[in-house]
Amino acid sequence: MPFYQRQGLVPDKRHVVFRQPNGSLYHEELFGTEGFSGISSLVYHLNPPTMVKLHGKSYSIRPEIAIEDNLQARSFQGFEIKAEDDYLSSRKVLFLNADLQIGLAAPRMSTKDYFFKNADADEMIFVHRGSGVLKTMYGSVDFKYGDYLIIPRGTVYQIHFDTTDNKLLIIESHSPIEIPAHYLNKYGQFTEQSPFCERDFKLPHSLETHDEKGDFLINIKKRGLIYPYVYDSHPFDVVGYDGCCYPYAFSIFNFEPITGRIHMPPPVHQQFQARNFVVCSFVPRMYDYHPQAIPAPYHHSNIDSDELLYYVDGDFMSRNNIQKGQITLHPGGIPHGPHPGAIERSIGKKETNELAVMIDPFNPVKITKEALKIEMEDYYQSWLIKEKEKQMEIA
Repeated sequence: MPFYQRQGLVPDKRHVVFRQPNGSLYHEELFGTEGFSGISSLVYHLNPPTMVKLHGKSYSIRPEIAIEDNLQARSFQGFEIKAEDDYLSSRKVLFLNADLQIGLAAPRMSTKDYFFKNADADEMIFVHRGSGVLKTMYGSVDFKYGDYLIIPRGTVYQIHFDTTDNKLLIIESHSPIEIPAHYLNKYGQFTEQSPFCERDFKLPHSLETHDEKGDFLINIKKRGLIYPYVYDSHPFDVVGYDGCCYPYAFSIFNFEPITGRIHMPPPVHQQFQARNFVVCSFVPRMYDYHPQAIPAPYHHSNIDSDELLYYVDGDFMSRNNIQKGQITLHPGGIPHGPHPGAIERSIGKKETNELAVMIDPFNPVKITKEALKIEMEDYYQSWLIKEKEKQMEIA
């Protein structure tokens, strides 16, 4: 995050003597994701964050690749992902490359018996169904339907759900997930042209200091393996922190769409960026208002990137028969565009109520065996114009 936060107790200067009421030192930890040069926070613990009691045998959760190279438009029924009790085992990777992994999860239960740390990647969790609280050493972040949860890599967390019906879209990024630079001025403040601003972010609150000793299991993900580590002290024994590195949430409903007289290209929907991919939010908005405008997107050649679109809610005007939780993959190298009839249907319409998340990786993604379990066959032929639709086009 580009803006500074401070909670709890911190000393006046960095790296100086800072004592507890009993006379012992607080334990300072620099937490950052790009060495000593990126954004970071200084965190103050009651106990050293290094007290490992034991570690268990690691096990693999590396996804199995089914398709290494793909040049076919595909679609997948995301809501067919099987619900499972455990949060970690419910996470299924569907697509990946060297920059990111994209998956779905349908966990029934909260992670109250263990903690999780992703040492591989920043996480972006889009909440399609469910609500609850993300618990970290920085405090709590409340979440509900439509929220993006952004969790910097290495953050130890628990996720507490309010219900058993939870559906999540999860992106794991091997580089920091950032705010697009063109939304910020040279001082790091959001500009007036940005579709969102500082007020729209949900930041950690209610810092709780857990002064507890015992056996605290942290499942750590590194290079596709889970390492069970048991620590002697509670990982949330923090009395205070300050800095710019912390988890937060952002509601897709706080994205204010940019519209125009004629159709605006997808970059106006950009929400986040990382190395070699972007994430966009498609939200309800007024349609283009030129008297001859065609609101549906024009056909475009997908040459530079794959395009994955996750459909959340509403009526997505450029696609036929789209369902909630459906994912479409349009690979780089071939053109794509609206389904037959969509262009004509859009003419004269004043608004759309679509809600979707788009991910554009600039390097091709591989497709996993988990993805093929929920694939809709023959999607690539869905642009063929049938006789009835052909007559409508002529008319």
